[in-house]
Amino acid sequence: MFRLITTLLATAVLAGCATRGPAGLDLDTSVTAVSQASRVRSVVVHYTTVDDATSMKLLSRGKVSAHYLINDAGRAYRLVDESRAAWHAGASSWYGNIAMNSTSIGIEIVNPGWTEGPDGKPIWHAYNDRQVRALTILLRDIIQRHGIAPENVVGHSDIAPQRKVDPGPLFPWKALAAAGIGRWYDETGAAEHLTRLQTQGVPDVAWFQAQLQRLGYTSPQDGVLDRATINTLAAFQMHYRPARYDGQPDAETAAIMLAIP
Repeated sequence: MFRLITTLLATAVLAGCATRGPAGLDLDTSVTAVSQASRVRSVVVHYTTVDDATSMKLLSRGKVSAHYLINDAGRAYRLVDESRAAWHAGASSWYGNIAMNSTSIGIEIVNPGWTEGPDGKPIWHAYNDRQVRALTILLRDIIQRHGIAPENVVGHSDIAPQRKVDPGPLFPWKALAAAGIGRWYDETGAAEHLTRLQTQGVPDVAWFQAQLQRLGYTSPQDGVLDRATINTLAAFQMHYRPARYDGQPDAETAAIMLAIP
């Protein structure tokens, strides 16, 4: 009798596994394929340009959204489940992937971005320690769960350099990289490359365009220093050399590019 009861219970458990799905469909979910991976390939970081309340309203009730919002106090909100696409990337591309909304997780951080100074130049606003701490914890978790490569932790300006500048030059890319998050360059190697380039001269525009493409950016490949190339170079510089992001090809930018595998 005990054996019979045990058998019946086991059968009931297996039957439960085999009846997941729409009504009327006998869908067996007892076997999981080993050949699979997360649909999420990238994390894209943004700033909101507006305050906490307005950010929440726009991202939860407006025509744009993000998976996560980190407010000024460092509190994180999940607004879109990771299994669904949030509308945060817009027209964009990274390593040739133009389906960024479908393959990325978007994180918005409450930050004004920049305001115009008395001299007409932008004054950028820093991220506070509470926000950076929350972002660090969140990014580590997302990267681990989805197996995201370091080069695929990016800013909106990286994937859409012709129209976006967020998260801006004060975003702590270097500090995050030191914490094991995202891509950075070999600073010793960059210094060595810079010494050589200062003697040999700066490569031509076509070389910079090819390097941008190698490193994930969408850039013209015609050897012309046009506005699109300048904007893309500026996005790279804002990420890796935020002290100067004028979009002009120079030896230091070339050295940094060479120091990224």
